[in-house]
Amino acid sequence: MKKILLVDDEESIHLLYRDELEEEGYEVHSALNGEEALEKLGILSPDLIILDINMPGMNGIEALRRIKEINSEIPVILCSAYQEFKQDLASWASDEYIVKSSNLDELKAAVKKHLAK
Repeated sequence: MKKILLVDDEESIHLLYRDELEEEGYEVHSALNGEEALEKLGILSPDLIILDINMPGMNGIEALRRIKEINSEIPVILCSAYQEFKQDLASWASDEYIVKSSNLDELKAAVKKHLAK
């Protein structure tokens, strides 16, 4: 079973994404911020990371940079409510950028694509 690390500071996002992704057959682990994600990275060895950008403490862009320094092979999907971050050059280090929505088809398709590699 493929492991996904979901990093977001909103509990409602964790509940929604966890339900949808577990229904697709993935094992989903949670982190509430960038620092927690980095701690769990070594412990869990996730196959993919879904990462919010706007979080307290270490934001998603900084977490992305540090994750890629630790293991550049792990696909990271940035998932943000703010489309303007897509223009930020730092976000280009991600493997995919998705704007949050209640329709998770785009996210699920991106997860499937990156885990099939």
